[in-house]
Amino acid sequence: MDGKIRCGWCGTDPLYVAYHDEEWGVPQHDDRRLFEKLVLEGAQAGLSWITVLRKREAYRKAFHGFDPAKVAAMTDTELEAVLQDPGIVRNRLKVFSARKNALAYLAVQREFGSFDAFLWAFVGGKTKVNRPKTLAEVPAVTPEAEALSKALKKRGFTFVGPTIMYAYMQSLGLVDDHLATCWKRQRA
Repeated sequence: MDGKIRCGWCGTDPLYVAYHDEEWGVPQHDDRRLFEKLVLEGAQAGLSWITVLRKREAYRKAFHGFDPAKVAAMTDTELEAVLQDPGIVRNRLKVFSARKNALAYLAVQREFGSFDAFLWAFVGGKTKVNRPKTLAEVPAVTPEAEALSKALKKRGFTFVGPTIMYAYMQSLGLVDDHLATCWKRQRA
């Protein structure tokens, strides 16, 4: 390894380490990336994140590079074909939720101008920096994640429970839960 101290959850798997170092907790504002993570976090429900991370390229191919307009237009036949792809998590509810969530996502974009504007409002427009010393101090759910989950469910999204939404917020840098000892920890 490179000698850097990281949050313990990423272990030593090179893919997981790269995800921790380059993506997790980095503020993201690109609507397509926000949609990608929404679909992937929903696919992860009940599984380990590394499982979905290893399948991300297959998801990108199956779901048109996570273009929400293209995913919203997918037919039942196309979604059935996606279910045959061993490169993704072949769960019917999760696969069909990608289209349902794309439709709801486009509605949020129309209502707020961007999904980014809607999403970041839940943390007042800037990263909420937490100061956990250990993984045990990192919450699974917060009031912000509960509010986001409730707002998304009200708008017709699925696979957006509060725990999934907190992981979503962590991954996109809405919150910084890097441990105090981690080299990625914001020092401000």
